[in-house]
Amino acid sequence: MGWNSWDAYGLTINEADYRANTLVLAGMRKFGWEYSVIDEGWYMQDPFADTVAAHKYVWDENGILIPAVDRFPSAANGAGFKPLADWVHQQGLKFGIHIVRGIPRQVVKDNLPIADSSFRATDAADLDATCPWDEGNYGVKDNAAGQAYYDSMMKLYAGWGLDFIKVDCISDHPYRPTEIRQIAEAIRKSGRPVVLSLSPGPTSLTHAAEVAKYAQMWRITDD
Repeated sequence: MGWNSWDAYGLTINEADYRANTLVLAGMRKFGWEYSVIDEGWYMQDPFADTVAAHKYVWDENGILIPAVDRFPSAANGAGFKPLADWVHQQGLKFGIHIVRGIPRQVVKDNLPIADSSFRATDAADLDATCPWDEGNYGVKDNAAGQAYYDSMMKLYAGWGLDFIKVDCISDHPYRPTEIRQIAEAIRKSGRPVVLSLSPGPTSLTHAAEVAKYAQMWRITDD
């Protein structure tokens, strides 16, 4: 059980508001509340903008999304979410984030290198597998380059101390079983136990056995 920032803040969640809500959640630990999750938008410098370009996504030299420092100041100097995750752990809670599956379109346009591999972003991007309701990313191919991209992502995020990741536009409209498997494998390779939560819903009952093999949570309703 836990708290997710979306219904209260949408794309606009920032560090101050997240910490305030997390402190409230910490007061409910004895009732089983455990996970404090930052939903979509933490990598946007301007969450109020109308277009993807104007949102000003932030990524590292290998095309992995990282926190916008103007909204999450503890992420300065390349620290990512590690200082914030450490603080959450000190409250006796677990730390989670949201991503939309795939690779940022501008990362593909710039053809950035994929960490710990000889691949580049264009090798991993599936240009035909975009999210119909979120224009930020291309999909990821079911190939070695695509796996390398997700491996590099989860290596970075696990190093921050991640305990939970909600992946969107993957379990319904459209259902992307290849990317579910890739992310689950990347989590396994990271060596850190991270809960994989799939969204949106409702996930089709015909996919129940498959999602149960790779994920710990999935949606049974839409928003």
